[in-house]
Amino acid sequence: MSLPHHVQTLVIGGGPAGSATAAFLANAGVDVTLCDRAHFPRPKPCAEYLSPEASRVLQALGALDAIEAAGAAHLSGMRVRAANGAVIDGAFAAQHGFRGFRDRGLALRRDVLDPLLLDRARAAGTDVREGVTLESLTPRARGRGYDVVLRHTGATHTVHADMVIGADGLRSRVARRLGVARRARWPRRVAFVAHWRGVEGIGEKGEMHVERDGYLGLADVGHGLTNVALVVPSTQARDAAADQDAFVRAWIARRPHLAPRFAHAERVTPVRATGPFAVRTTRAWANDAALVGDAADFYDPFTGEGIYAALRGGELLAPFVADALRAPSVNAARRALAAYEAARRATFGGKWRVERLIGLAVGVPALMNHAARVLTRRTDLADLLIGVTGDFVPAREVLRPSVLWRLVIPPVHSA
Repeated sequence: MSLPHHVQTLVIGGGPAGSATAAFLANAGVDVTLCDRAHFPRPKPCAEYLSPEASRVLQALGALDAIEAAGAAHLSGMRVRAANGAVIDGAFAAQHGFRGFRDRGLALRRDVLDPLLLDRARAAGTDVREGVTLESLTPRARGRGYDVVLRHTGATHTVHADMVIGADGLRSRVARRLGVARRARWPRRVAFVAHWRGVEGIGEKGEMHVERDGYLGLADVGHGLTNVALVVPSTQARDAAADQDAFVRAWIARRPHLAPRFAHAERVTPVRATGPFAVRTTRAWANDAALVGDAADFYDPFTGEGIYAALRGGELLAPFVADALRAPSVNAARRALAAYEAARRATFGGKWRVERLIGLAVGVPALMNHAARVLTRRTDLADLLIGVTGDFVPAREVLRPSVLWRLVIPPVHSA
């Protein structure tokens, strides 16, 4: 399989961000080549949760029916248990007046989801190349674009790309080579993810169990399997180096409310680690290049924003890339990509603020316990918060001073 010498747009990364970006671009008439170092299907440690609003983007991609047919589980909301035992129970279909594209979220294994999304990119006209690794990325000495060195089957190939899109995840090589990558100091967490069969009590809501030394996420992903994701500070993750499975089992065994649910459960896929998280970029674009999905930023997996942000990011980015490619000058192309950055911040900025507030509470047990006590009493606020994490309630609804005040000050009941 020979690689082309010239491509209009080169997307690096074939996960949800890369597939969505490629499909939307190809549907707009842009010539797209997508490369990923993996061969699909491939395992990918991930919470595997798609928020209710993610279904809108999946519908726009023409992928929703196939994902349903593949047996995706339906999630009606989220339950969050704090270390003090208080439970925040929120539903996507609630009385706050906001409705998502659907009343339920979805969950599906990534080794099923990702090939379906790649198929949509192919169907749109994307040239998909698997088993291809990015080696280097150099701005062209003359003209626009990059000379990109790719490795395939042991040999290197140089491709000239008018535009490069980095959709290559947490440790994005594209972001590093563009000089815009930076890593935040906090929160530094690592996740250990596997699929289990036979976990008791798994219902229609995703679960988050927050403890002083990390948190555990549980969710049905279809076909009788449960996604089990343990997230701990990176300092504790070092203890898992010898045996990740034993580390996860021991963490669960120390929790009386969790251990019985795993008494007869069987782990059916290997435990895989991912992280540390809290990835940042100084900006999500450079001359003739842009970043999308986790390559652009990823804070923490607690709110499950990853797949939706990847899909919506690809949908958001595509028209700005098309504008940049059509731009008559370098400056006009820069303005088009700078406009993407502004649109990205307008689209995700409120959710980022909510995520950071939640991350602070998760990292400080006293704050999490207090918030859980309040939200246990105020189910209307719990539904509102769950709607924000479901990407269909505007973040401003929980960032209002009156709402934040209620979250901080519990209601006073008369005797």
